[in-house]
Order: sequence, then C-alpha cells, then structure tokens
Amino acid sequence: MTGFTLELYIARRFLSGILGTFLLCSVLIFMIDFVELLRQSGKYGAAPAWKLAAMALYRLPAYTEFLIGFAMLAGSIAALLMLSRKSELAVMRAGGMSVWQFLRPGLLLAFCLGVLAVVVYNPLAANARTRAERMFAETFGRETNLLATQSGDTWLRQNGADGPSIIGAAGASQRGMKLTGVVAYVFDAAGNFVERVDAASADLKTGFWQLKDAWVVRIGQQPEKFETYLVATYLTPERVQDALGSLLSVSFFDLPGLIEVTDKAQLSSDRLRIQYASLLSRPLLCMAMVLLAATVSLRSFRSGGIQTMVILGMIGGFGFFLFAEVARQIGMAGLAPPWVATWLPVLLVSLVAVTVLLHQEDG
Repeated sequence: MTGFTLELYIARRFLSGILGTFLLCSVLIFMIDFVELLRQSGKYGAAPAWKLAAMALYRLPAYTEFLIGFAMLAGSIAALLMLSRKSELAVMRAGGMSVWQFLRPGLLLAFCLGVLAVVVYNPLAANARTRAERMFAETFGRETNLLATQSGDTWLRQNGADGPSIIGAAGASQRGMKLTGVVAYVFDAAGNFVERVDAASADLKTGFWQLKDAWVVRIGQQPEKFETYLVATYLTPERVQDALGSLLSVSFFDLPGLIEVTDKAQLSSDRLRIQYASLLSRPLLCMAMVLLAATVSLRSFRSGGIQTMVILGMIGGFGFFLFAEVARQIGMAGLAPPWVATWLPVLLVSLVAVTVLLHQEDG
C-alpha cells in the first residue's frame, strides 16, 4: 500500500508539471491568435470581441496539439527537479528504489496521456477547428480557396468509375467544391485519351463533377455542346475539403477512410499517412520525453550544475523536434516510408535516453 501511495504521489507531481506547462503555453498561444484575429477584423471588417475570442478558443486545441511533446518534456523536467530540490529523490534512492522504479509512474502517466491525446483530444481539436473555420467564413465572408495556387490555373488528377481524368480550373470557391473556367481531360480505364471538356463551371457531387455549359471534343468528331455534363470521380463533397485542405480539421478516426478515398482518387496520400503514423506514435513519444527529461534532472542540487543540465536537456529536446520535423518532411516528399519517418526519431531518442540512464545508474 505504501508503494502504491508513493507511486501515486510521483504521478501527481508529473501530472501537475505537464498540465501546468501545457496550460501556460496554451494561454500564450490564445493571446497571440486573438491578437491576429483582431488584426484581421480591422482588415476584413469589424467583428465583436466575444466572437473573436470564441473563434480563438475553437482554434486553440488544434494549435496546442503540437505542444503535447514539449509539455511532456518541460513538465517532466519540472516535476523531477521539484522532487530533487526537496531531496525526495535522494530519500527514494536511499530506500532502495532504482531510477526505473520512480520513473514508472511518470512513464505510465505519459502513455495514458498520449492515448487520450490521440483518441479524445485529437477528434475534439479537429471538430473545434472545423467549427472555427465555419465561424471565420461567416464573420469575415471569406473562405479558404483549397485549389488556389500562387499563379496560373490549378490542375487536379483524379480517378472515377469511368476511368481517370485531369481537371483544371481558373478559380475555386466553396472550399474547392465549385470550380470556374474548367478544363477536363478524360481517359478510359486503360489510360487512353477519350475526350476534352471545356465548361464554364463545375460542382462536386457524390461520385461525379457536374459541369455546366460544357463543350465536349472527341477525336475525329465535331465538338458537342451540353448544358450539363458529368465527369466521374471518387472524391466526395465530404472528403474533398480534407483531401485538399488542412490536416488540422481531420480527426484520427477519419484518417483511415480519408487515406483510402485519396488513394482511390489517385491523389497523393503521403501527408495523410504521415499524420496517421504520427498520431499512432504519440504515446511512445510522450514516454520518450519523460525518459529524456530524466537524463538531465536526476542530479542532486548539492552537486551543482543543474542549470547547465536543464539547458542541455531543452536543447536536446528541440534538436529532437527539429530532427522529427525533417524526417516528417522527407516522408511527405515520398523519400521514406511513413512509418520510418515518424517512428524512427521516436525510437532513436528513446534508445539514447535509456542508454544514458543506464550509464548514470549503473556506470
């Protein structure tokens, strides 16, 4: 019973340090985002302060989701330093506890928080982000043009029940579901060219693009005019926004289906697979941050050098996040499998932290 009480006490220390760090960073991000919304309100049209604050709150979970790893690292360092400062770690060691025994509550807590971050916090953040985007469009009368490029027309390769096609547009609205100035090149299932379609506009429906005022040109035939013409696609109105838009609005539970639809439409799903693998690896990432924190936080205050160790730990943490981002970009470029780009950095930092702790503990 005494051992369970001690582990519960250590877990509470870790929890307070992690949540405290996370809340502090969240407040700072909320203030920065609120100021940015005030700037946009002055640029696009005045809006009530309460509505801007509500919008910032809805956007906050998606922005702070990326802070979970940092909160685990900084919060764990703070918790271990507090235990060390009060000589509680020294007492535990004198009582025969090894580093693995008093880190066990923190590791278990980190794993549980990582699972909750994936199955609860991520879907909550995605839904809140979607609501914030809708509120932004209603408030400022502006929408994100998902198909817009910096210059020139936009081209999209897709697949459908009748075969693949390439569709281009001079402009887009309604978050990519309505196109104007449309040109489509349609192929059969074997990849042979079938026809070219020029249309004034196109609306995405379930299973097809509905083109209006369309001219259809086929090899060896005269051009034909159609008021309405259909081009098959596996993209759906529910999926096109996520397939072409921001991953901040995609829930963990929606990613497998979205990956399947994106592959079926012959679009690149690398960034979706990277996101899915990153979420799956998050519990291990949280545990790795606790191990990394322990490598720089177990020295006694009397021995000195605590500030240097903590700074080295934070530098090591930022170095890991930089390495993980580089690996992620390599994976999104298709130069490495998604599981390698996401799991390899986490496994490496875990092995390095365990090696350092073994050296510190056993020499």
